[in-house]
Amino acid sequence: MGLEDRIKATAKNIEGKIQEVVGDITGNTQDQVEGKAKQAEAEARHVVENVKDKVEDVKNQVKKWLE
Repeated sequence: MGLEDRIKATAKNIEGKIQEVVGDITGNTQDQVEGKAKQAEAEARHVVENVKDKVEDVKNQVKKWLE
């Protein structure tokens, strides 16, 4: 699937990790929670991209089988 979508998800994950660490250092629980939420969102995006890839693989296999 889209490399751009994977890059965005990875960037979101990094952003979340940084925010979580800043929250850990400063003791700001809101930053910690928001950072973890961004990481969870990034993981969900990666899962969606993996599912899209698998669907595309199956589609291609079916096309080959029907030829």
